[in-house]
Amino acid sequence: MSARPSVAAIPVPTRTIALVGLMGVGKSTVGRRLAQRLGLPFVDGDDAIETAARMTVSEIFAQLGEPEFRAGEARVMRRLLEGPPIVLATGGGAVLNPETRELMKEHATSVWLRADLNVVAQRVQRRDTRPLLRGKDPLVALKAMAEVRYPVYEATADVTVDVGAGAHAQAVEAILSALNAYWTSGATA
Repeated sequence: MSARPSVAAIPVPTRTIALVGLMGVGKSTVGRRLAQRLGLPFVDGDDAIETAARMTVSEIFAQLGEPEFRAGEARVMRRLLEGPPIVLATGGGAVLNPETRELMKEHATSVWLRADLNVVAQRVQRRDTRPLLRGKDPLVALKAMAEVRYPVYEATADVTVDVGAGAHAQAVEAILSALNAYWTSGATA
C-alpha cells in the first residue's frame, strides 16, 4: 500500500480540476471530498446548470429537449472553466462538446473517473433523476454511452483513475496520487 500523500506535499492547483466520466461514477461525491483536500471550491456542473436555467436537469430535458440542455451546459462549462480554479464535476456528456474539450485543455487538468459498468449501473438505479436512463435498462444504456464517450474521455483526460465499488475516500486518494504523479512529471498544477 502506498503512503498517503500529505496535504503539504500536494500543491494547491492553479488550474481547475475537471472530473469527467459517465454518470454514476462518483464525480460529485468524490469531487466534494477532493476539493476539500485540495483547498479549492467545489462546483457540480449539473447544479450550476440548474441554477442558471432555474429548472432541474429533468425539467430541461422534458420541456426544452437535450439539444437545449447541451447548449446551456456548454455556456455554463465555459463560464466555470474560464473562472478561478475549482474542482468541477462535469456532466457525463459535457466533453462531447468540442469547445468544452478545448476549454478543458486550456484551463483545467482533466481526470477521467472510470469504473466497472456493472457497479455504475447499480449506483444509477438508486435514483430516477437521470433523463438519459428513463425507461431503459441502465446497464444497456451505460454500455451504449461508454462506447461513444470512452474514446472522448480518453482523448480529453490528462489523468485516468479507476474507481471501484470501494469507499469514496479511496477514490480521492487514488486521484491525489495520480495528480501528484502528473504534476511531478512537469505538468502545471
